[in-house]
Amino acid sequence: MKRWFILILAVAGLIVVIGAVKGFGIYKMVQGFKAQGAPKFTVSTTRAQYQDWLPQVSAVGSLRAERGADLSAEVAGIVDAIEFRSGDSVKAGQLLIRLRAADDVAHLESLRATAALAETTLKRDQAQFEAEAISQAVLDQDTATLRSARAQVAEQEALVAKKNVHAPFAGVIGIRAVDLGQYLAAGTKIATLQQLDPIFVDFTLPQQSLTVVHPGQKVNLVADAFPGATFSGQVAALDPQVDADTRNVSIRAELNNPGHKLLPGMYVKVDVETGAPVRYLTLPQTAVAYNPYGATVYVVAQQDGSGAPAGAAPAGPPATIAKQVFVVTGDTRGDQVAILKGLKEGDEVVTSGQIKLRNGALITINNSVQPSDDPNPRPQEH
Repeated sequence: MKRWFILILAVAGLIVVIGAVKGFGIYKMVQGFKAQGAPKFTVSTTRAQYQDWLPQVSAVGSLRAERGADLSAEVAGIVDAIEFRSGDSVKAGQLLIRLRAADDVAHLESLRATAALAETTLKRDQAQFEAEAISQAVLDQDTATLRSARAQVAEQEALVAKKNVHAPFAGVIGIRAVDLGQYLAAGTKIATLQQLDPIFVDFTLPQQSLTVVHPGQKVNLVADAFPGATFSGQVAALDPQVDADTRNVSIRAELNNPGHKLLPGMYVKVDVETGAPVRYLTLPQTAVAYNPYGATVYVVAQQDGSGAPAGAAPAGPPATIAKQVFVVTGDTRGDQVAILKGLKEGDEVVTSGQIKLRNGALITINNSVQPSDDPNPRPQEH
C-alpha cells in the first residue's frame, strides 16, 4: 500500500513539473509578443490632391456612314462590263456596271419607229381634217395612238437605262461581288458604297442624360483599332422618343473623317462634354471602402509615445497609425473618385491593404507598388 502511495506521488510530481515547464514556455512567448509591441500592417498610400475634371457622360457607340448602300440592279441581266475596281473612290452618277442590253435597245428602236409613224399619220390626218376629208373621231384615234406609242418608248427607255448601274452618290466602293459574264437576278448585291467623310456615330444614353446632352456639344471618341488616337466631333441630333424597354435615348454625333480611318460598323467609346471644367479633390477608387453606414478611408497619422496613455510621458518614438475617416464621394472618372467632404488637400490616404486595418492600427508604408489612378484607363494589349 505504501508503495502505491509513493508511485502516485511521483506521477503527480511529474505532472506538476511538466505543467510548470509548459507554463513557463507560454509565459516567455507572451513576454516576447509584448516586447514586439502591436502588429504592424504594410500599406500603400497617396496624397489627396485637386484636379480639374471636365464633366462628361460616356457610352459605347457604333459608326455608320452618312450615306451607305448595297448597290444592285433593278432588272435581271448578264454582266457585260464592270467599270470600277474594288476600293475605288467614285463620283456621283459614275457608271459602275453595264448589263447586256442589245435586245432591249433593238426593241426600243422598233418602238421609236412606231411612234414616228404614228406622229406622221397624225400630221397627215390633221391636214385632211382641216379639209373636212375625215371625221373628228379618226383624228382622236390618231392622237391616242401617238400617245400610246410615245409611252411605250418611254417605258422601254427606262428599262434600257436600268441596264446600267450608276453610283447614287460619291463615296468609296467596296469589294465587288460580281464577275464579267455573270447572270444577275434583280436585287443581287454588286458592291457596297459608303460615303466616309463625314461619318456618324450612333449611341444611347439613359433618359436622365437628356438634361445635360444637347446638339452641338463636343464629342470625343476612341477606337481600339487606333490606340492613343482621339477623334472629335459634335452631337448632331437626339431621337425625339425614349425607348420604352430600356429607357434610353438614341443620339447621333457627326465628325470629320478626312483620312477615312474610321469605318462604318466599328465599335467606339464615346465621351460627351457636358459643361465647363470642375475642380475636385480626388483619390484612387481603391482607397474608398463603401459600407451600409457610409464611405470611409484610412488617413495616415502620427501617434506620440507609441500608444502611451493620455497625460503620460511618451514611451517611445512617434508611431505611424491608420485613422478611419468618413467621407462623402461624388462622381467617378476612370480609376478616380471625387471626394466632396471629409478630407483636405495633402492628406495622406491608404490606397491598398486597408482591408486588414482597424482604427488606430500601426502601419508600415511601402509605395513601391501603387493601384491604378488613371482618369482614362485603357485595356492593356498582351
